[in-house]
This record gives sequence, structure tokens and C-alpha cells, in this order.
Amino acid sequence: MQKFKVQSFILILVSFLLGFSEFIIVGILDDVAASFAVDVSTAGYLVTIFALAYAISTPIVTTFIGQRRLLNVLLLLMGIFTIGNLVTALAPTYTILTISRVVVAIVSGSGISVIMAFGTYLAPLEKRAWLVAWIFSGFSIASVFGVPLGTLLSTQFGWRSAFYLITVLSFILLFFIKISLPGDLRQSTSDSNRISDQLAIFKDRRIQLSVFLTMFSLAGIYVVYTYLRPIFSTELNIAPSLITLAFTAYGFMSLLSNQLSGKIAEKRGLLTMPKVYIAEIFILGFLPLLLNIRWLGFLDLMLLGLTMYLINSPIQLHILGIAEKEFPQSMVLASSFNSIFSNIGIAIGSALGGQIGQNFGMQALGPGGAVLAAITLVLTLMLNRKNAKVSAERVEV
Repeated sequence: MQKFKVQSFILILVSFLLGFSEFIIVGILDDVAASFAVDVSTAGYLVTIFALAYAISTPIVTTFIGQRRLLNVLLLLMGIFTIGNLVTALAPTYTILTISRVVVAIVSGSGISVIMAFGTYLAPLEKRAWLVAWIFSGFSIASVFGVPLGTLLSTQFGWRSAFYLITVLSFILLFFIKISLPGDLRQSTSDSNRISDQLAIFKDRRIQLSVFLTMFSLAGIYVVYTYLRPIFSTELNIAPSLITLAFTAYGFMSLLSNQLSGKIAEKRGLLTMPKVYIAEIFILGFLPLLLNIRWLGFLDLMLLGLTMYLINSPIQLHILGIAEKEFPQSMVLASSFNSIFSNIGIAIGSALGGQIGQNFGMQALGPGGAVLAAITLVLTLMLNRKNAKVSAERVEV
């Protein structure tokens, strides 16, 4: 049990660093824009580009893992991740910065897929929901501590210092990955290496609905979240010295969101989610009105943070359950679905947010996100209906 705790801690640390590197742009958006003399909306597209590279590359890389040792794959990915963040810190031009972010995105998506596979194989069945929730919570911990810390470093020492910190932490973590995780773990030897066999999982209607649900869920949030710093500073008029605290508060809410996600997965799972998305529609829809009253606007954003990751554990365990029973050759690929389609959602949400912000102003971001939350609600209801139909058919057989 002690060994499992250590291995779990390492997996969560990897998740934290991957999240730290991905989310830090949100906290330093103004500083990066000023450094390269671009406007904030243009800098915001770094989030979109990262997410697209992440989403497009992850299934390609994961399908080539095959029978390779997962530890060696993870060490290679984290080595490239370390170098990529160092290049970001040193980037002399906006173009090189963008390229380095693409490289980091490519290995980040595959990295989270591999640690999810580690978690699935290493965790006892009764601990699986707990570990999945905590691996996802690594991203929220990055929001709680990483993004505010990066914002503070950016304010005091320049935005590059945040990426130097990520580089040092990544290098140290490589050593602990090597000595803590099993070196002989692979995908099941009975699993097919053929890419076509792995991709067969996409034929399942439940998987199709699940990945679209994942995508639109985070898209609705990121219409607003991508531009959280300018919302804090210009719409709510929060003092620059308090911006870090505001991000910390939002990060704690997103951490709580991931923990509640695990609780939801252990109980009613996806059946609970329609109520969540109904609430989210109202939270986003009323945001323009509430931004006119600072404390109400801030409270509304905190509630948005609370809903941000509630889908993670229920949908991850749902997808892995289907893969484990019916598509075992696709376990690593299936482990990546949440990351892949969340990042497609991030790309959609951040790009849409940029367009809404440029054309209609920051106060219009909330209603834009509410439309995507409504689409997510419909997808959730469709998935729950499909799951009930499949269960009924199995009972009849």
C-alpha cells in the first residue's frame, strides 16, 4: 500500500507539472502580450494553438505506443517536455515561443495519457475513482498554486521566470519517475498493435457521445476562463496586487471541482451531470449582469470554477469501463480521450472567446459560454439515454 501511495503521488506530480505548463499562459497573458508587442486577444490564441496541437497529436502518438514499456515512453515524453519549456523561457521571438508551445503540447497530451494508463493498471478497483480524480486534481492544484505562483513570478521577475521554474521542477521529477514507477509495464500482450484495431473504439455510439460531451463541456468554460485575467482587472477592477489572490481563489474552486467529480463518479456518475449543466447555463448567462457588482461577479466566477471539472471522473471512468470490457487494445488511447477532446474544447472556447471579446466586449463572453453549456446538456441527456438502452438490452439477453 505504501508503494502505491508513492506511485500515486508521482503520477499526481506529473499531472501538476503538465497542468502548470499548460495553464500558466492564462495568468501571464498581459505580460507575454506586452513583451512581444501583440494585443491580449492575439496572445490569447497561444491557448488555442496549444490546445489544437495537444488534441491533434495525442491520438497519433498514443496509437504508436503499442507494446513499448510505458516507463520508457513517459521518460522520453517528459524529457522533451523539459527541453520544450526551457526553449519557451529563452524564446527571443513570438514565433519561437509559439513553436516551443506546440512541442510542449504534443508531449503533454501523450504524457497525461500514459500516466492515466499507469493509474488504471496500478490502482486496485476500489481505488480507481480516487486516483483518477486526484490525477485530474493535479491540473487543479496547478491552478491553485502554479498559476498564481507563475503570475507572481511574472510580475516580480518577468514571465520567463515561470518557465525556468517549470524546467527545473521537470528535470527533478524525471529522476523520481525513473525510480518509482514499474519498468516492465506495457499494454496487455494480447492487445493488437494495429492502429485500425485501436481506432475501432470510435465505432461505439457511447464513445462518440462521450467525447463530444467532453469537448463542449470545457469549451463553454474556456470562452470565459481564457480571459479571466482581463476580466479580473478591467471588468471587476481588481487591483494588480490582488490578481494573484483572485487566481488562487479560482484555483481552489477548480480543485474542489475535481474532488467533487470523484464523489459524483462513485455515486450516480453521469446521471448527476444534467443538473450541473443547467446550473452552468445560468452561471454563464447571468455573468454580464453580475459583473457590474464586483462581489457578485466574483462569486459567479467562483461558481463557474466549481463546475469546471465535475465531468472529469464520471466521463473518464465511463470511457475506460467501455474500453476495458470491449476494446482492451485501446486502453492507452481511451485514457487520452478526456485530454484530447478537452483540449479541442479549449481551442474552440478560447478562439470563440477571442472573437466575442474583440467584436462584442468582455461582458458578452458569459452568454457565449452559456450556448455551449446548453449543447453540453443535450449531449449529456443523449448519452444517459443511450447507456440506459444498452443496459436494458444486456438484461434482456
